[in-house]
Amino acid sequence: MTEWPGLLRSLIVYWRPGRQHRLRQLYCSLVSPGDLVFDVGAHLGDRSAAFAALGAHVVAIEPQPHVACWLRRIVARYARVTVRDEAVGRSTGTARLAISRRNPTVSTLAKEWREKLPRANRSFRDVKWETFVDVQVTTLDALIDMYGMPRFCKIDVEGYESEVLVGLTRPIPGISIEFISGNLDQARVCVERLRDLGMYEFNAIRGENRGFVFDNWVTPEQIIIWLKDGAGGVSSGDLYARLLHGIHHD
Repeated sequence: MTEWPGLLRSLIVYWRPGRQHRLRQLYCSLVSPGDLVFDVGAHLGDRSAAFAALGAHVVAIEPQPHVACWLRRIVARYARVTVRDEAVGRSTGTARLAISRRNPTVSTLAKEWREKLPRANRSFRDVKWETFVDVQVTTLDALIDMYGMPRFCKIDVEGYESEVLVGLTRPIPGISIEFISGNLDQARVCVERLRDLGMYEFNAIRGENRGFVFDNWVTPEQIIIWLKDGAGGVSSGDLYARLLHGIHHD
């Protein structure tokens, strides 16, 4: 099985002892029992499991066929987790997914991101994408129509985050979006998209830390400035957005 070394690496990283406890500590202020959560880019389900352990109903979306197979096995013990083996984008249909066998966490639909990151971020210097498969694509709007409005949506799709948000026309109360050095403009576009959808405030977490960067949540303009200044010099992390007062219109 050519994918096994990459899957083993992911299992070691994302299911190491103590990680589930720390994830539950992080998300307990964002997710409550009975909430609906979308995990877009679920990979091997570490965050889906944490959401479910907090009592949430989880829709875990993972387009990589071999990863989705293992995801189903791993989360089978959580009755509240539904797995969908597809991608999320701006419209329904199909798209070409580039898969890295050694590093399946960086498999992506974003061609420009895949071409840019090996030059712009040293940690991607040796990453290769050897396999390409066509996958089904849905939208956040379609998922909301099917399952309802989630309380929280985690989006980690390797440079395709802004495309996912194009397929959303209603503000979700809580959202997290991955950002990465060498492609911080992608995160800025996501912030601008969320600002168009609703009145959000923002915070950030560096890398695999569990504490927020800012003591107080900040405005879209402030988080954009932080991103333009290099996001504190970290290699990667997650932006968090929470809705304040519902929809606003310019």
